[in-house]
Amino acid sequence: MSIAVFTPDNYYTLCDQLATQDTDLATVISHYSYPPYWSRPNTFESLVHIILEQQVSLASALSALNKLKEKIQQVTPSRVLLLTDEELKACYFSRQKTAYVRYLAEATLNKQLDLAELEQLSDDEVRTRLTALKGIGNWTVDIYLLMILHRTNVFPIGDLAIINAVKKLKNLPAATPKEDILDLTDAWQPYRSIAAMLLWHYYLSKPTSKSKKQVP
Repeated sequence: MSIAVFTPDNYYTLCDQLATQDTDLATVISHYSYPPYWSRPNTFESLVHIILEQQVSLASALSALNKLKEKIQQVTPSRVLLLTDEELKACYFSRQKTAYVRYLAEATLNKQLDLAELEQLSDDEVRTRLTALKGIGNWTVDIYLLMILHRTNVFPIGDLAIINAVKKLKNLPAATPKEDILDLTDAWQPYRSIAAMLLWHYYLSKPTSKSKKQVP
């Protein structure tokens, strides 16, 4: 099975290809240049980081991850499981995320989850494997597929920054439902991930964007 991914070698070419199809995305490149090649390694730590980013500011999530790293140096399943709830709370983990990360650590140690194996699976198979774990929903999977596995056709419809960027770039009403936005993204297939990168870049580059905002 051939799995389509974007890499540093084809990234700018794919950006240019989308720009030839969509004048609004072309405007993003002409005004703000190409988006950074945002990427994370396929590790337990990276998945913990994405879980920490759920429904909080990305700065807060990074602060919690850094506090955890100060505590245990290397973020591994076995080291996380040595920590008490109070110790994780001191690392700014909520009760809910403490439970999620413990579950993830246990699933990794007992081989229920094999991150390296996910690299060989289709997007749908990856989604099925990950959403079977407590605390991992579609947004988390989208970010994992896009930022870590670099799959080419992922659109994180649950990401508020991306939704706001689409509405602004396409001059859509604020009340535009997500279903309509998903329909609009059909024109960007099979490179919706590249469109997502351009939209994040646009969101961050606009003067109205808050400086503390960042992509996952």
